[in-house]
Amino acid sequence: MDFSLFVFLVSFHVSLAAERPHVVFVLADDFGWNDVGYHSSEISTPNLDQLSAAGVRLENYYVQPLCTPSRNQLMTGRYQIHTGMQHQIIWPCQPYCVPLDEKLLPQRMKEAGYATHMVGKWHLGMYKKDCLPMRRGFDTYFGYLSGSEDYFTHVRCAPIAALNLTRCALDLRDGEEVATGHKGVYSTELFSQRAGSIIEKHDSDKPLFLYVALQAVHSPLQVPERYLAPYSFIKDPHRRLYAGMVSAMDEAVGNITRALQRGGLWNNTVLVFSTDNGGQTLSGGSNWPLRGRKWSLWEGGVRGVGFVASPLLKRPGTVSHELIHISDWLPTFVGLAGGGGEGRSAGGGGGGGAKPLDGFDVWNAISKGFASPRLELLHNIDPLYDDIAPCPGAGPQLTLAQEVGGRSRTDAGFNVSVHAAIRSSNWKLLTGYPGCAVWFPRPGHNGSASGRLGPDPLKPVMLFDVEKDPEERTELSASFPAVVEYLLGRLQKHQKSALPVNFPDDDPRCDPGPTGAWGPWA
Repeated sequence: MDFSLFVFLVSFHVSLAAERPHVVFVLADDFGWNDVGYHSSEISTPNLDQLSAAGVRLENYYVQPLCTPSRNQLMTGRYQIHTGMQHQIIWPCQPYCVPLDEKLLPQRMKEAGYATHMVGKWHLGMYKKDCLPMRRGFDTYFGYLSGSEDYFTHVRCAPIAALNLTRCALDLRDGEEVATGHKGVYSTELFSQRAGSIIEKHDSDKPLFLYVALQAVHSPLQVPERYLAPYSFIKDPHRRLYAGMVSAMDEAVGNITRALQRGGLWNNTVLVFSTDNGGQTLSGGSNWPLRGRKWSLWEGGVRGVGFVASPLLKRPGTVSHELIHISDWLPTFVGLAGGGGEGRSAGGGGGGGAKPLDGFDVWNAISKGFASPRLELLHNIDPLYDDIAPCPGAGPQLTLAQEVGGRSRTDAGFNVSVHAAIRSSNWKLLTGYPGCAVWFPRPGHNGSASGRLGPDPLKPVMLFDVEKDPEERTELSASFPAVVEYLLGRLQKHQKSALPVNFPDDDPRCDPGPTGAWGPWA
């Protein structure tokens, strides 16, 4: 080969790599709307505040109301109805995972030439080795496979119904090997240190995709004592512990950012911070002034804290009110990586090859302030829905929406007794029982009348103008029947494309007793 041609090809390859940004995605767990400083929380989050103020805050950004569904849609770019995972989460002994014929985000980034690394919580299935992170596109993995555990011992206790026992075992992996020797190290610090190590060792000539799925701030409420000192003014012991956990998480995000800066990667990095669902009010979280919480389709369960920080943003220091969903990150990141365009779903499904996406490339909406290509958002359709947590203050109205009475199917054909919600433009429609419907009071204001369910009973069909009424206090279905019928028709169209719910019974072979660690058994 001619030497000048060789030099050109090498320089072209280097410049191409430089054009592709490093992508770092930090996912918090159960982080509520009212738990970040820039939403006027009493909790201090200086790193999140500073990063988001210099970046783009996403104030019309949506996630799913539970852990597994959000991670599923992040990794596939597809609604959970299109993967059969529209019900609940994956429990430790359930023998299933994100379908193996789904091409996940790290696989697509690897195809685009990226180094792919994951640290933290997987929670997308572990019953066989093919389900594990390094079989789904990650070069390295360090973290835990189930949904929650002790922050210091990294032990998960879970019931095994078929054996009528509860088993406690280690859930921590380095690659696919059980990771021992980390007992006593607080997971927020453990995971941020591992992320920093990956960044430090990374060859800057190769684009990096790093997914950091923090355990914080999911229960159990555990935090080193030093993080509690600033919060002696918080009287509620759950909220005080939770605040300390948030501070530890904020520090971790700051440490990851500084590692990127020290490593010379920051100027070509897109960092996204997101929660996976709304805050869990039973464990110290707050979504004030939004209605509901984790597990619900109210705004408190699905409107997420999120922002993008990057020197590559064209309009830094702004707030975006464009409609964005967690499923949009896959096509957005693949677009930044220079990957090929993907098919867009017109109701899901899709045969051989790459499956059609429900997500959109929203980079121009975030970076340049353009209108979002997303006009509609299916929150979920779950015919098996059951909220397993108590809903204080709601009284008998909890079951009222399930007692539909009369005609349960509308002219649009959709069964309005089914737990479902859809957003279109400014409108949000909910059917069935959406989950705990309480406006939980602002922390420290527990005498507030706003902490109770409204005087009107829940209805099987409810319509809200969430742009004017993000707190979902004024129900408008009787005033806009045409909007109701249109959105019920859209729900029916989505339902026709849905896969059957995959939610298998526990497999007793999951018992980690013989090995001492949770992991694949099939």
